[in-house]
Amino acid sequence: MAAGNTNVIRPSGAEKRSGAANGDIVRLDGAEKHFGAVRALAGVDFHVVSGECVGLVGHNGAGKSTLMHMVAGTLTPDSGAIRVHGGIEESYSVSRARQLGIRCVFQELSLCPNLSVAENTRINHASLSGFGWRRKAAELIAAKLDEIFPDHGISAWDIVGDLSIGRRQMVEVARAFTVTQDRLDLVILDEPTSSLDAHTSGQLLAFVRRFVAGGKSCILISHVLGEVLRNADRIVVMRDGKMVASDAAGAFDRDRLVTVMGGAEARQKVAAAAAAKPEARPLRVRARPAGQTDGKELVACAGEIIGLAGLAGHGQTDLLLRIFDAAARAKAGIEVTAPVALVAGDRQSDGIFPQWSIAENIGIRSLARLRNGLLISPQREAELAAFWQKKIGIRTPDMNNNIFSLSGGNQQKALFARALGSDAQIVLMDDPMRGVDIGTKLEVYDLVREEAAKGRTFLWYTTETEELDNCDHIHVFKNGRIVANLTRDELTEEKIIQSSFGDAA
Repeated sequence: MAAGNTNVIRPSGAEKRSGAANGDIVRLDGAEKHFGAVRALAGVDFHVVSGECVGLVGHNGAGKSTLMHMVAGTLTPDSGAIRVHGGIEESYSVSRARQLGIRCVFQELSLCPNLSVAENTRINHASLSGFGWRRKAAELIAAKLDEIFPDHGISAWDIVGDLSIGRRQMVEVARAFTVTQDRLDLVILDEPTSSLDAHTSGQLLAFVRRFVAGGKSCILISHVLGEVLRNADRIVVMRDGKMVASDAAGAFDRDRLVTVMGGAEARQKVAAAAAAKPEARPLRVRARPAGQTDGKELVACAGEIIGLAGLAGHGQTDLLLRIFDAAARAKAGIEVTAPVALVAGDRQSDGIFPQWSIAENIGIRSLARLRNGLLISPQREAELAAFWQKKIGIRTPDMNNNIFSLSGGNQQKALFARALGSDAQIVLMDDPMRGVDIGTKLEVYDLVREEAAKGRTFLWYTTETEELDNCDHIHVFKNGRIVANLTRDELTEEKIIQSSFGDAA
């Protein structure tokens, strides 16, 4: 397939090996889906054969989630046929999909926060019943966590709501791969590494390859294109509700994927030298982690982008929250000299106001300037929302719609608009790009650099090493302490991992 031809769909090696539809686990022919006037899927043909990992990529709103909801049985196509293991399914449903060995881990986690890890496992396995079912469920999930994520540090008796978002994602993934009396042939993984650090993501993806090598199949949806390129056997690209490319993974590279997806071309990375920045820059943040005793500290000046790296849960978010609190009340070891805004990574728990409109969610950080007397001016609120809708590209017909009417990526854009539309000169970013498509990421990277050039300071915790290329300095964390301070020139994934597992400076 020629690099410039984005509409020709050729069979992959996996398809050629299967030789016919009888090798398919699932096949959708001509699948269409409309939500009102919006056409989410436009006659999509899609299939997965035994023993392959299919990478599914496309921007937010391309139709990936709608297609996967059909495969998982949570959505019914308006037209088209679904075949599973060669048989046509007339009344396909979630329970039928599970009976046929198909499971899904969706991007928005579905665990019950008030139940233990073991009790959440029982929800998926009706056969775990009678006396001692909790012990059986605990043994089942503990064994799978040990297999996928060695040294995970999770107890089957932990209450899910007390776990970090990364550990909740580990439980969700492990639960999908547990087996009792039901068969297991295909697992759909929708952004499975979005809350995991590089080390834990590597553990999961290595397990996926072992799972597929054993004759089972996976669908891997990820906006981290390197994960798809390294781990998929075949890659399917979607755009505007259609499949625009399907080929062996080896036929793609990152730039070609971005081009086929119809997004922005990959930008040149920021030059290592910050010659364009003024010499004298006022201090914005000076912060020392609570357990730091060796003199290392985080220092950020106006116009700087400072990265926070290392394994998840090692103090990066804690330090950001301490800095956020220090803007309102003095904290030992923290100096903050300007207003602060926070872009949360766990938008469902810490970011959005679920009962409010998009415009209200954006304006909440700017109430002082939206006031008209004692009341909020609807006109000023609408003007602020409209400005940021255009600037950051929030896809919605009406900013007065509820925030939940947006896709996950567009919800995250609204949180960026809230922070950047405020008076904050310091923006704290708590791994905010999880589950956001590559086109949106590139737009946000440009926006962050643009705002930094105007003097805004960014403290950016990310689990994606590639994002750290946008930063001037990178602090690596381990056990709540800064163990390394790297410049962009010194940055490599190997150095981050070495620092994360040792105290290398």
